Amino acid sequence: MTDTAGTGALPVEGVPAARVLDEIRALRAADRPTHGGRLFAYVYDPGVAGLDELAQAAHAESAHVNGLDPTAFPSLLAMENAVVGAAARLLGGGPGTSAPDVVGSVTSGGTESLILAVKAARDARPDLAEPRIVVPVSGHAAFAKAAHYLRVALDPVPVDPLTLRPAVADVAAAIRPETVLVVASAPSYAHGVVDPVAEIAAVAAAAGVRCHVDACFGGWTLPWLRRLGAPVPAFDFAVPGVTSISVDLHKYAYAPKGVSVLLHRDPGLRAPQFFAYADWPGYTMVNPVIASTRSGGPIAAAYATLRHLGEDGYLRLAALTRDAVAGLADAVRAVDGLRLMAEPESTVVCFTAGDPGLDLFVLVDELTARGWHTQPQLAYAGLPASVHLTVTAAVAPRVAEFGPALAEAAAAARAAGPVVLPPELLALAGSLTPEALTPDLIAGIAAGLGLDAGSAPDRMAAVNTLLDAAPVRLRERLLVEFVGLLQRPTW
Repeated sequence: MTDTAGTGALPVEGVPAARVLDEIRALRAADRPTHGGRLFAYVYDPGVAGLDELAQAAHAESAHVNGLDPTAFPSLLAMENAVVGAAARLLGGGPGTSAPDVVGSVTSGGTESLILAVKAARDARPDLAEPRIVVPVSGHAAFAKAAHYLRVALDPVPVDPLTLRPAVADVAAAIRPETVLVVASAPSYAHGVVDPVAEIAAVAAAAGVRCHVDACFGGWTLPWLRRLGAPVPAFDFAVPGVTSISVDLHKYAYAPKGVSVLLHRDPGLRAPQFFAYADWPGYTMVNPVIASTRSGGPIAAAYATLRHLGEDGYLRLAALTRDAVAGLADAVRAVDGLRLMAEPESTVVCFTAGDPGLDLFVLVDELTARGWHTQPQLAYAGLPASVHLTVTAAVAPRVAEFGPALAEAAAAARAAGPVVLPPELLALAGSLTPEALTPDLIAGIAAGLGLDAGSAPDRMAAVNTLLDAAPVRLRERLLVEFVGLLQRPTW
């Protein structure tokens, strides 16, 4: 008898819908929990009853609508314009402001928004053979990705090890005649601190260079926190010299993945973002974003989410998040050997260890074993390894539980002691170049760390310890190889 299901995604005979959904639910059982306030990265949960169902229904209504041609699907055009207008108004633009002509586009996420911001700046200067961008080292890695994809040189600016911000003088010194874009973060993802945007924008404007504010993480929280009385510095279009801003709606606007908005101060600044092509016999192509075909589902889901929550809903969620941040920061302060990397000023709690007997990577594994999923960050350029907590409104009811769990995990990490890698493995990490990695060597390293094709180990402390010991270029190559082991087809 024929096995209609088979073992892969394409069986000989189709599988009943209910069974397919059961299979997906079974696979999802191994995932980190996307709801409930125990996952401090990757997902954003407001804890609002019924919001998921509304967003899913709105997504389904427009899932098959194609944003390729806005004249064919005016519903999608109307929703996109409304979403962009809401983001622009929240970020200091629109009628009655100093930036009345703000325009924007909906993208698939923050990385696409940042790539397009770099593209617009690059293409606005066709006279430059070797364009460059100035980015603090705390700027999102997507800027490096944009520079790589678009063949733009990246000029990194160091950050102060105490303030975790770039010095304005260093930003100014990095600007060259070939610079097309200067970047500031509001806040930086890793540590949650807001760069001196007004000062950075001023030096960029003085040099005649665009200034992009990456507010992907904070653009939908900082305005509400300011309304609640937090001392949020100026970072949006109210700041002269800010020419573009990115904000992710699938973060703190609590829309489903993936919706981001890229805003420009005026249409002329946005124009180089577009790609148009008519030199072929097919339809005339004009795209405001990287993708041509775009599902209307994410835009409709974002539109529904914004409409349903409204300003009062976002203000309430921001208050819950603010209180959760304060509670988590107190929990970190209460554990001997841990310290905050910076006093929280947005929705991030980031901490490190000042006790050599308390291994952060072991601590992360111990928290995971207790059902708390955090994000380890490796040491970089004098900054220590740290643990990042993205805090959402859904975390608020869990704060009282986190403190004891953190204390227990820290005690368990101390009892276990730091990860000890074989001396020869550490020697390799310190001496190897990326080019010297052979397939056999990679396989041996992976096996020694418990990495098998198609699966990751339950505990990642050994892997993170090796990566932490490796120089940046080798770290990158090892990451590529390790993730490549995980992504193998099933037959």
